[in-house]
Amino acid sequence: MSNIPSILKGLRVPVIGSPLFIVSNPKLVIEQCKAGIVGAMPALNARPASQLDEWLAEITEELEAHNARHPDRPAAPFAINQIVHRSNERLEHDMELCKKYKVPITITSLGAREEVNDAAHSYGGIVLHDVINNRFARKAIDKGADGLIAVAAGAGGHAGAKSPFALVQEIREWFDGPLVLSGSIASGDSVLAAQAMGADLAYIGSPFIATHEARAAEEYKQMITESTSDDIVYSNLFTGVHGNYLAPSIRDAGLDPDALPESDPSQMSFSGGDSDKKTWKDIWGSGEGIGVINEVTPAATFVDRIAREYATARERLFATESVK
Repeated sequence: MSNIPSILKGLRVPVIGSPLFIVSNPKLVIEQCKAGIVGAMPALNARPASQLDEWLAEITEELEAHNARHPDRPAAPFAINQIVHRSNERLEHDMELCKKYKVPITITSLGAREEVNDAAHSYGGIVLHDVINNRFARKAIDKGADGLIAVAAGAGGHAGAKSPFALVQEIREWFDGPLVLSGSIASGDSVLAAQAMGADLAYIGSPFIATHEARAAEEYKQMITESTSDDIVYSNLFTGVHGNYLAPSIRDAGLDPDALPESDPSQMSFSGGDSDKKTWKDIWGSGEGIGVINEVTPAATFVDRIAREYATARERLFATESVK
């Protein structure tokens, strides 16, 4: 059993709703938390930067009100994702706001920064850092991260290319802290499978695009429900870092998804400027697990489904074990 901080215990289902660039907003985060899983959003989704103050106030107040009304089923904690790449000029500003509201969980991406970890620890928060290989995992822990998000093949956004089996087992050779697995997880069965291979929680993102609360174009939501893993393209063209995207959206942008050129990684930028936002708005990201997402629903309805499937999978597995 790994060493899990108390803040990650007691969830209805061991799931973190991954922060979706552009798509995640306070409304989605609040519904995820009220449904019993960790809700998350990128700080850079707040435009202009001053809006982050308003959004953090909204999330904090709504969850406190929910807990006052429903002490028997309190909301799960929420997380804010920080892009710690040097091109993010807002990082210091956004971390100050996270300190102001004592954001429970900080998720860091694209680099590991000790000062960011220290800022979160200063008020009792924890930091989970996402990684695509074991080398980056070691660096993140060495710099003070509390836990890791293993971003394996098939994940949405800036996904890795390693098998989840390889990535999780390599990390578990030396790390016994909180480990979250990302990559094509869209069912309760997959959540249980993630735990079976050594992760503590699952990281689910793309299915939440097809929810009423998500800040995504209706065409984007419908494309999620109509696509499968065959419609996902892995490319670094759009940001300089490899990620998974919906082929139909690439065609709609006038490009051939089967013949995309390579980008220069040195030109990648995550400043959160308008050009970055336009790229992600026109070319839609998605993980490979969307084949089981067939309709647009409220976020709470999807969490209900995951919870039922997870319980059924556990019962089925334990029943099989008892027969043996």
